[in-house]
Amino acid sequence: MTDQTEKPTSPGLSPVPDESSSLRSPIRPVHPEVEDPTRPAAPPARSGLIAKAAQISTDKAMAQADSATPDKMPENPQAALELLRRKMEIVANEFGEGKINRAQFNAMYGRYGEQRTIIETLLKRNPENPAWKQAAAPGHTSFLRQHFEARLVYFLVYQHNIPTPLMMGGKQQPNMDQVSGVLQALWKMNKRPKIGLARKEMGSGQWMVLALGEYAVTLAMFMLEPSVAQATLVRDLHNDFERANRRSLSNGTRSLDRFVFPQRALAEKDLGS
Repeated sequence: MTDQTEKPTSPGLSPVPDESSSLRSPIRPVHPEVEDPTRPAAPPARSGLIAKAAQISTDKAMAQADSATPDKMPENPQAALELLRRKMEIVANEFGEGKINRAQFNAMYGRYGEQRTIIETLLKRNPENPAWKQAAAPGHTSFLRQHFEARLVYFLVYQHNIPTPLMMGGKQQPNMDQVSGVLQALWKMNKRPKIGLARKEMGSGQWMVLALGEYAVTLAMFMLEPSVAQATLVRDLHNDFERANRRSLSNGTRSLDRFVFPQRALAEKDLGS
C-alpha cells in the first residue's frame, strides 16, 4: 500500500501507479505497476463523482472515435497497414495512461497485430491479391474492449480496527474470510500511512483494490485486473467519503443514518442509473 509520499511494506499489496504516468513508446507502454521516479508529483485528489464523469466522457469519446475511423475501408493495403499501426499506437497510449487494463491491451493490440501480419504475408505472396481487404475489415475490438474490462463484484467500507463493515454493496456476497485476512494485515502494519491505494490479485481472476484513509478503508473486488483509472476512482470515492463524513468518523459513530456513501457509485453502470 502506498500514498504519494511513502511506500509501506504490506505483504502482497502492490501500489497503484499515479494516473499521470506518460507513455515512452507506442509499442512498449509503461507497465502499470512500475513507478517512474522522473514523473511529476500527482495532482490533488479529485472528487470521485467528477472522476467518474470524466471516465464516462472519455469512454464515450473513444467509442465515437473508434466507430468513426474503422468503418471506412482503406483504399490500398499500405493505407490499411498505416491505419492498423495508428490503432496500435492508440491502444498503447490508452494502456500507458491507465485507461485500459493489461488484458484489454493484449487482446486489442494482438488483434491489430494479427491483421497486420496477415496483410503483410498476403502482399509478399501476391501484391495484387485483393484478399487484404478481408483481413483489414474492422470489427471485434469493441467486443474485446468490453469483454476484458474489469467488473465490480462487491465493495465494503470499514472503519479502522472495527471488524464489522460499515457498508457493503455489489452483485455478490463478499468472501469475508478473505477480506478479514487483508484487513488484519493492513491494521497490523507498523508504519501504516494515513492515505494510500493498492491492489492485489486474489486468485480465480479476481483483483482487490484497497483505498486507505485516515479513519476508514474501502475494499473493492473486481473480476479481472482493474485499470489504473478504475483503481483511481475507488480512491477518489473513498476520499469523498472521508471528507463528507469527517465529523461522524472522528466521533466513532456507527449509525448509518449519519453517513453518506459515495462508494455506491462503484456499483452503478453510469451516473444516471
